[in-house]
Amino acid sequence: MLYPQVLDFLKSDSNSFFQVLKGLEGIEKLGVAIPSEERDQIVGTLSPLLQTEFLIPGEKLISKLSYSHLELLFPIDNQRKRTFYELEAIKGTWSIRELKRQISSQFFERSAAVAFPKEMHPQQIFSPKEPTDIIKNIYAFDFLNLKSTELIQESDLEDALIHHLQEFILELGYGFCFESRQRRILIGERYYFVDLVFYHRILKCHVLVELKIGQFEYGDLGQLNTYVNFFKEEISEPTDNLPIGILLVAGKDKALVKYATGGMDKNLFIQEYLIQLPEKEKLEGYLVSELKKLN
Repeated sequence: MLYPQVLDFLKSDSNSFFQVLKGLEGIEKLGVAIPSEERDQIVGTLSPLLQTEFLIPGEKLISKLSYSHLELLFPIDNQRKRTFYELEAIKGTWSIRELKRQISSQFFERSAAVAFPKEMHPQQIFSPKEPTDIIKNIYAFDFLNLKSTELIQESDLEDALIHHLQEFILELGYGFCFESRQRRILIGERYYFVDLVFYHRILKCHVLVELKIGQFEYGDLGQLNTYVNFFKEEISEPTDNLPIGILLVAGKDKALVKYATGGMDKNLFIQEYLIQLPEKEKLEGYLVSELKKLN
């Protein structure tokens, strides 16, 4: 049974809805996603940890998600992965379409917070406490419906993301609040412009995003580091946490990233984005390869 907590909630004496359904044919199937003869092979047995800490209360599930949402989640046989999507869908009030896109684009695998799940407590995965909890291994901008050849300069990508701001924020993750585009700051006697500025309401800090349409160059990081230090000293409130900088690039060389980031602020991240998603098998292979590089 994939959702025993839902059936337990419906069976509770205080739940009049179950009393109405009690005599109906098929009530015994509540909470069962697949035929019983196939269920054991696909779902398996939940560990005590998953049973106690990875199950969302049945009342919250059925009040926040529609049956159509749950139908998309039924085929996911990994309990941790399924609960991850349930929580993200609830927190982000995802539509059925958005949930489908996130599953198809391997959102779970792309999230840095789940890169090493065995080393993390469940609360670290679902309640971000550190910058690394909100940064994805790779970002998918397939919702832009663009080809790489259509991006001539950074402003083209920026224009497209702003035009699809809702989808962009959903891709960034829960808690991001958009503040400004091309934020003008004065350093010394020169004006500089930060591509995109967000505020993360859970981590209580600014998030500065710089966009690059090409491969990572070490000079790009110096620019972002300058902006982050400026925000740290001049913009952040005393109650804010240290700002985060995310450099989004079309590709990066592991060795160059290693030496470029040596000695720099740990709140700086160089992450890749995809304009077009490859076939599922290729994407999975790519993600596995990228995760191995982190070991």
